[in-house]
Amino acid sequence: MPRTSPSVALDAMLAGNARFVAGTPDHPNQDAARRAQLAPGQEPFAVILGCSDSRLAAEIIFDQGLGDLFVVRTAGHVLGAEVLGSVEYATSVLGCRLVVVLGHDSCGAVAAARTAVEDGLPAAGFVRDVVERVTPSILAARAAGLTEDCDIIDEHIRHTAQLLMDRSRVLSEQVRTGEVAVVGLAYQLAEGSARLVTSHGVENTECTTS
Repeated sequence: MPRTSPSVALDAMLAGNARFVAGTPDHPNQDAARRAQLAPGQEPFAVILGCSDSRLAAEIIFDQGLGDLFVVRTAGHVLGAEVLGSVEYATSVLGCRLVVVLGHDSCGAVAAARTAVEDGLPAAGFVRDVVERVTPSILAARAAGLTEDCDIIDEHIRHTAQLLMDRSRVLSEQVRTGEVAVVGLAYQLAEGSARLVTSHGVENTECTTS
């Protein structure tokens, strides 16, 4: 689905997730013909910035195939310069029309950051760098009076989506002109469903905040 609109791209993602939840996936674009078609180049329609959690395999939970998604994964979907560069490459060079921040319940990075803030127990080694990048979301959730794990996860998803646009002039301009949309989805591990949490640049969507 190259060069589609952001709203159509989001609809395709959510429809694929609905098939996954129902246990009726299409498993599209996974045959030899698709491999041959993609050999000269790729045209994914969406870029996923997701958590590295092994249970969060984007192509599976959104029922997409080879060449459909450009996936960037870090623990806690935290942002660094290389992540921002990867997202900009996906939208500016590959033509992705949708950027999805994909978080999930029972996120270890968020739990570690919450522990560091509430109990004063910093993480060891380079895990501490991940925790420090999640900490602003924990502080924002506390300031808003949010205490439930699901609400804190949602806040971290919203924070990451906003941070993408705040730090990337390229992406913020693409959203402003309607070329690209940025959304945040919260994945439920047990149910397999992805819920819309925040949306920038896609109209007529139902989510927790916009």
